[in-house]
Amino acid sequence: LNFVESGGGLVQPGGSLTLSCTTDGFLLEYYALGWFRQAPGAAIEGVACVSSAGKISYYDRLGSTSSVKGRFTISRDTDENTAYLQISDLRPEDAGEYLCAAAIPGECTASPDVYTIWGEGTQVTVSS
Repeated sequence: LNFVESGGGLVQPGGSLTLSCTTDGFLLEYYALGWFRQAPGAAIEGVACVSSAGKISYYDRLGSTSSVKGRFTISRDTDENTAYLQISDLRPEDAGEYLCAAAIPGECTASPDVYTIWGEGTQVTVSS
């Protein structure tokens, strides 16, 4: 069981992109689906999650003045069995490897420890 992420790349500050995460191994709708970010030299951190019930949560980096709320949008397409993370107004601090992960039972948490299925990630670079 694994994911395939795509959509990363080099984006200028203020730009936008959409990451996607799909699998043919299981149905996403029964899992909590989280997006995580890992910056170079930093611990992996939760960014957003959609629970199996469709409840959406966003997580800010502790101490950060750059909130993801209003800039990040997580969604799930059950027909396509794909999850998305739309990011707008990209900032340098948003850069990193973005990974999607699934957890069951399907409740969201920012902790990566409860997620058991992981993708390999897609790199997001923010630079002018």
